[in-house]
Amino acid sequence: MRFFLAALVVGITSFASSAFALSSANIPLDSPIYLYLEKLSGYGLVSGDVKGIRPFSKAEAVRLTREAEARLASGDHPRLAVEMVQRLNELLPREAALYGDEGKANTLEYQPLASARLRYVHLDGKPRSYFRAVHDAGNDGVFGIGSGLRPATRYPHPTQQRGSEGTPLFENNDGVAYHSGSNLDLRGSGEAYWGAKGTLLVEPMLLWSEETDEATLRLNRGYLKFGGKGLELEAGRDENWLGPGYRGAITFTNNARNMDLVKLSSPELVSSKYLWDLKYTLIFSQLDKTVTDGREREPYFLAAKLAMKPTQNIEFGINLGRQVGGPGVRNGLGDNVRGLIGGFSQDNSNSVAGADLRFRLPWLRNSELYGEFSGEDAAAFWPIVESYVAGFFIPALTESGRDDLRFEYFRGNEILYANGTFPEGYLYHGLPIGHSQGGAAQEWFLRYSHWFSVRNNLALEGMHGTRGDHGQVTVDATGAFDPAGGMQAVERRNALRAFWSFPVQGEWSALVMYGHEWIDNLELRQGESRKNQLVRAELSYKY
Repeated sequence: MRFFLAALVVGITSFASSAFALSSANIPLDSPIYLYLEKLSGYGLVSGDVKGIRPFSKAEAVRLTREAEARLASGDHPRLAVEMVQRLNELLPREAALYGDEGKANTLEYQPLASARLRYVHLDGKPRSYFRAVHDAGNDGVFGIGSGLRPATRYPHPTQQRGSEGTPLFENNDGVAYHSGSNLDLRGSGEAYWGAKGTLLVEPMLLWSEETDEATLRLNRGYLKFGGKGLELEAGRDENWLGPGYRGAITFTNNARNMDLVKLSSPELVSSKYLWDLKYTLIFSQLDKTVTDGREREPYFLAAKLAMKPTQNIEFGINLGRQVGGPGVRNGLGDNVRGLIGGFSQDNSNSVAGADLRFRLPWLRNSELYGEFSGEDAAAFWPIVESYVAGFFIPALTESGRDDLRFEYFRGNEILYANGTFPEGYLYHGLPIGHSQGGAAQEWFLRYSHWFSVRNNLALEGMHGTRGDHGQVTVDATGAFDPAGGMQAVERRNALRAFWSFPVQGEWSALVMYGHEWIDNLELRQGESRKNQLVRAELSYKY
């Protein structure tokens, strides 16, 4: 954290003159725009992208599109690449017209309906609970090597994992938990702009469930932004993702409900005087009040990320997610200073922090290797309680460039997202703030997709996950810790999903998805099994 703050100060002061360029709205994290830019990177047309900080602003997406356009003019590239550049310009007309020529911006401009989506979900099944006692052995080393940085923990003194997966077969959806049976999800966004300096976005969400027969209306995203390029201030409710992973990230994702926040960031990659080309984000929020085991907590939340590009093919990032202070813990000046700085045994805080790397391999059809390492504590400077995300992406699996393949692995430490100071854990509205699978879990993820055209894509996914192969304890029939009980079983989950997205008419597009999963030893109970199925159909307008 100390290094991050120092680097942030250096970065802001070095490119403050580039601030306040073109203000623009953020692109939803499930928009196909990210897939288009990733594919263009795989064709060698984009190299200035940073995947470790999302969402992208629309201005940033246009900057990357301009980079692709310049390279398209100097070589022979697949027809699909040309179509993707054209599609990006169609989806981002305001930013494409004004980028680099901000003086032409109207004093006031608005779009009452910038995008919309109607989604139907039918769920046959129930979500898994992550509530589980887990043995924390302690005696950690560094990067799995050595031991003794933290005292060994004597059994039986288990740590308590909490949380839920929300919706089976549907993660990273802004905290929406669909119920059994039919569900409807309607979202629409409107945008307004004050010249090139300010942006307002409002996206309400209407949810209806057959199981509850109730309709609820809530604000999914809504914020005001000022500035752009190297310095932007955002206040409101928004989604965020810190890390290069596709399936998940350890520190911060949109798996849980979007937070009310204040964010200082650089929406575009900028050059600095003293560091490499970089992007940064600094987020302040406060989590909701919880009462867990009779203890009230409502901590402040701080998330930070600094992503740097030493070369066009290497991305390096450091990140932090931190709960600190609030009701129920000591909140004196010294306590809060120790909590913000970290590294003390008397912190009134809980942190998840680490680093990530992404390598692009031009000689291997611009394939990518990436990984995220995170520790939830520190001892003698070294991070401990280690968790990992690692994967590779092959954007041009075949000569045509229309096929791609991704593999991603997640390993969550036994006590990842669990904490004694904040017994509710690293959760927001009951869901993990970071990786959707929570702590004390492993998962292998494989995705193949084929592009028939820029708006017609077929994708197949397979997942295998385990829970309970580390940190097992003895429990009674209810699953509560019991020294005289039986040992927890290893939960095993296998799942398949298929997606097909295609155009309907004009700016209207559709997506259909089917998923099926098989779970053995459900919630670590020997011999108990479950099957879940999910059908998803949606109609989108400029989404």
